[in-house]
Amino acid sequence: MDIELSYIEEGSGFPLVLLHGNDESNEYFSHQIPYFKEYFRVVAPDTRGHGKSPRGEAPFTISQFADDLREFLISKNIIKAHILGFSDGANIALVFALKYPDMVEKLILNGADLDPSGVKRSVQFPIEVGYRIAKRAAKSDPKAKRREEMLGLMVNDPNIAPESLAKLLMPTLVIVGTNDMIKDSHSRLIASKIPNSTFKVIKGDHFIANKNPEPFNEEVRSFLLG
Repeated sequence: MDIELSYIEEGSGFPLVLLHGNDESNEYFSHQIPYFKEYFRVVAPDTRGHGKSPRGEAPFTISQFADDLREFLISKNIIKAHILGFSDGANIALVFALKYPDMVEKLILNGADLDPSGVKRSVQFPIEVGYRIAKRAAKSDPKAKRREEMLGLMVNDPNIAPESLAKLLMPTLVIVGTNDMIKDSHSRLIASKIPNSTFKVIKGDHFIANKNPEPFNEEVRSFLLG
């Protein structure tokens, strides 16, 4: 890896890795880190080009972030972990589990999508417009270039075939909000294609882990320790 990822680590025991969403940082998990450190060695990296992690020169893609995660975990002597991803972090977790299944004990997907069509059109359309505007401005404006890359992750990534999810044999929790920006049918499709999956819905929007942490944490704890 051409960079070193910034990260938070607390607690001890079996590793639980937390992966934040687009244009966020590990600070998103302010309600999860103190809760889960009582049960696990919690490790929450900042994705490449997010939070305090440098951008580096490698491609800015979900697949690259999954490769970054593998190298990061190996550098921390973590050969297997529970992986919990939110939004783009869930997409990274999904791609990581498909590429490196032996490194995943249990998988939690909070607000994942297999491709941009899984996002409600009312949310996705403004993202696409913003991406086109940023792409035009990026040639002369470094800030627009960064915005183009961030929005590009939600316009061009991921591209996961539903049939490929049959390869995921680890226990998996698919968890979403009642008013999530991911289409309910899409979340249910993901759960239906993963052989050993559980599907849960928590009251709230896309950001249930941050806005409604008590039931979210309880569902995740029950899944991991049950």
